[in-house]
Amino acid sequence: MASTGAMASTGVTAPASAADEPNLARNPGFESGLADWTCSGDSGTAVGSPVHGGSAALRATPTGQDRARCAQTVPVRPDSDYTLSAWVRGSYVYLGASGTGTTDVATWTPSATDWQRLTTGFRTGPATTSVTIHTQGWYGQPAYLADDVLLTGPGGGPGPGPQVPAAPGGLTVGAVTDTSVALSWRAVSGATGYHVYRDGTKVTAVGGTSATVTGLSPATSYRFQVTAVNAAGESAPSSAVTATTSGTDPGPGPGPVPRHAVTGYWQNFDNGATVQKLSDVSSQYDIIAVAFADATATPGAVTFALDSAGLGGYTVDRFKADIRAKRAAGTSVIISVGGERGTVRVDSAAAAANFADSVHALMREYGFDGVDIDLENGLNSTYMTQALRALSAKAGPGLVITMAPQTIDMQSTSNEYFRTALNIRDILTVVNTQYYNSGSMNGCDGKVYSQGSVDFLTALACIQLEGGLAPSQVGLGLPASPRAAGSGYVSPAVVTRALDCLARGTGCGSFKPPRTYPGLRGAMTWSTNWDASNGNAWSNTVGPHVHGLP
Repeated sequence: MASTGAMASTGVTAPASAADEPNLARNPGFESGLADWTCSGDSGTAVGSPVHGGSAALRATPTGQDRARCAQTVPVRPDSDYTLSAWVRGSYVYLGASGTGTTDVATWTPSATDWQRLTTGFRTGPATTSVTIHTQGWYGQPAYLADDVLLTGPGGGPGPGPQVPAAPGGLTVGAVTDTSVALSWRAVSGATGYHVYRDGTKVTAVGGTSATVTGLSPATSYRFQVTAVNAAGESAPSSAVTATTSGTDPGPGPGPVPRHAVTGYWQNFDNGATVQKLSDVSSQYDIIAVAFADATATPGAVTFALDSAGLGGYTVDRFKADIRAKRAAGTSVIISVGGERGTVRVDSAAAAANFADSVHALMREYGFDGVDIDLENGLNSTYMTQALRALSAKAGPGLVITMAPQTIDMQSTSNEYFRTALNIRDILTVVNTQYYNSGSMNGCDGKVYSQGSVDFLTALACIQLEGGLAPSQVGLGLPASPRAAGSGYVSPAVVTRALDCLARGTGCGSFKPPRTYPGLRGAMTWSTNWDASNGNAWSNTVGPHVHGLP
């Protein structure tokens, strides 16, 4: 933040006679609120105190992602000199002009505990007919104040051209359904379109004075605002209205995941295992991961479509009701992304944002408690970390995040999956590594172990337990039956021995962990459907054992 680079003033000043010319800035003292000014991120407001002159001043608040830039475009003449000044208060306050056609300029103060005047100047280029003047703060700094902006020099041509439109008025709620809200508002002079915001996030753009916002959750309250836009920019937001969708309240969440938990994947398809409704899933499962969300044409974004036909006519309404019932009984229901054939890729900042937005939308639509990352065809730790942190910010502290990496993905802390898990340790629920379909692998002692044994499970889990994850973030992932995986099935008795070895130090094979991990989270299986095909033998054995760990 100490480096200002191009933000330094050029030191160019206008002739002294310019001071006698009229002020070209419109609403320079903010006496008319934010009229003629546009502030990024809804960051600005007019306040009555403190002020430098008149009865109002600008107060703008930066955030971690926004510098609270408040600007207006002013008509000017080519090849002319101008002086720009303003009175400011605050830390790291900037005043500048852009679009000059020569050198854009800015000046700043690192700390103005009282009103301080900033002044800079510029010369317009041979074809310049307008410039944009602005104030701004700096990322994450406190709010700053600005007042009495003064731009002097030769006046511009016949007019300033398009002006930023006023905020729309008369925003009204119309028809409301389980998943949609209709809105309407009054037309704004000079506007060429309108942006609709839900809870502060832009959700649609329209050309007229009405819109229907869809994809909402039943029995949920939403806050809506509208802005007007044209070539000059976007207006301040309208007054907010609140609407509550109809339908049944999804009910309270299940609360925190238990200290020791059993995770099971529920199949949204028929592959020969028992076809289940969510209501059929054994109560031994503390987390049910719905498999799977699918990729869309938008990079990073996912969607979910219930396979009603393949599941014997299981309707979306019944599915949602079953989610509510499971949650009311204390079970977390999450959406799993990926799978063996999944093609979701989160490999850019835009894809990360799309992933977070789309998963959060599914959570709101269906009532999911979180997300499971089961990307078996590659994962970028940088952007998946961004995506999951963005989702956490949207969903809040109750978000459940699980991961199901393949065995090879957790052999080293330098692997992308392992790095992602370590990057989000503060919000991660559990990593249930798939200890199957993998052949022989190294344990934490450097020795090679073959899958299908207590030693394989304990020596490989030790890598995570000693590699930076908390015991509560480590789970053992196994198939529920011999048909559930190509290789690596072990009897439930082997799973319980491995759990005891890690948590209690008993039941171990030749490998002895360096310590015990009584906080070990538990176990996972693919899948609840294959478990049901085998008479729920896996969950009836492993479930009570997990819940009885120290």
